Amino acid sequence: MDPRVQQFMAMIKAKNPGENEFHQAVQEVSESLIPFIEENPKYKHAKILERIAEPERTIIFRVPWLDDKGEIQINRGFRIEMNCAIGPYKGGLRFHPSVNLGILKFLAFEQVFKNSLTTLPMGGGKGGSDFDPKGKSDNEVMRFCQSFMTELFRHIGPETDVPAGDIGVGGREIGYLFGQYKRLKNEFSGVLTGKGIEWGGSLIRPEATGYGATYFAQEMLATRGDSLKGKIVCISGSGNVAQYATEKVTELGGRVVTSSDSNGFIYDPKGIDAEKLAFIMELKNVHRGRIREYAEKFGVQYFENKRPWGIICDIAMPNATQNEINAEEAKTLVKNGCICVAEGANMPSTIEAVEVFLNARILYGPGKAANAGGVATSGLEMTQNSMRLPWSREEVDERLHTIMKNIHTTCVLYGKQKDGFINYVDGANIGGFVKVANAMIAQGVV
Repeated sequence: MDPRVQQFMAMIKAKNPGENEFHQAVQEVSESLIPFIEENPKYKHAKILERIAEPERTIIFRVPWLDDKGEIQINRGFRIEMNCAIGPYKGGLRFHPSVNLGILKFLAFEQVFKNSLTTLPMGGGKGGSDFDPKGKSDNEVMRFCQSFMTELFRHIGPETDVPAGDIGVGGREIGYLFGQYKRLKNEFSGVLTGKGIEWGGSLIRPEATGYGATYFAQEMLATRGDSLKGKIVCISGSGNVAQYATEKVTELGGRVVTSSDSNGFIYDPKGIDAEKLAFIMELKNVHRGRIREYAEKFGVQYFENKRPWGIICDIAMPNATQNEINAEEAKTLVKNGCICVAEGANMPSTIEAVEVFLNARILYGPGKAANAGGVATSGLEMTQNSMRLPWSREEVDERLHTIMKNIHTTCVLYGKQKDGFINYVDGANIGGFVKVANAMIAQGVV
């Protein structure tokens, strides 16, 4: 490791002990940025990297709620407002037992760069709770969401902080959260994104992250005169991102052969076609079942407590969660002929796995670039809410496609090396940094 990075990371770890995911995210970014900052002293003098790694505001609160048995349950709520140099804080809410301060700080830090890359005026934030919606009734989820928003509402607003969904927070949860905000504030405003189409949501928003990651993969492949047509694709996850990545990959001529959840993955060598995808959507979005039921219905292999990265494929799209590809799995993917990795999840590859991909000189699109389509379309939803004017499906999709192309162009601008190899990690980190850093300098020491 570069001694300058080592020194910076020692300071970060001392100030943020035990927050391993946050350390990982900051290290990955600082390895790209510190050499760039040394060549651009104005950023060093203003201590932009030190400032950008410190949240502007960290909110932690108690969330008491009543379960269906009448017993009081207590969870912990969070909102990390990381940076608002270029716009209101923007980023999802995650409801999952794994949620803690370190994970949300990593996500908020990544969000700053991701939102900057979209070119839309959005700062970075993230929030959530250690509440687990799995196995809870609709009424329990509603009571939890109402209690959560009863505290959060005082810290957010359409010009201040605009949360969205994330793991464990889908249309149902956004509806309950929005209803409580509206009741408390006595106003109908674009304070949350991912809303229902009937009450302020945007067309294409559910599809946006999966579609966007696929568009980004398409752009990366085009730099080598290639496309998705005829490619075998391994996708992890079976939620929103994975579902719509599967749909768009299939539409563009690829064959998706895997789907997974926290219990294991299915391998369908014939490919997950439209009919099979409809089954997954019904299974996950309506019945909230497990992916092994796909294997039982269609007679394919199911691998319990395994991840799909041992399956031979041309393209890998990790769409589940952080650190789901380790160094050994990355080596297996490369050895099996994988030529492209497009991340639909946030930081799904460990630092060691990223090194494997870069050393192998395959196409590697990091999450802050490849999965920015979700927050980009949230930004488009904010615009429509401000205008009180919904756009058509085709118009939103066209804008999303253009944004993903522009993000790719930015990554190439800052990441193309002298020998022609495009380091998308450097490109995304530096490209996302410059806009925020210039805004911070212009606004003074705040």
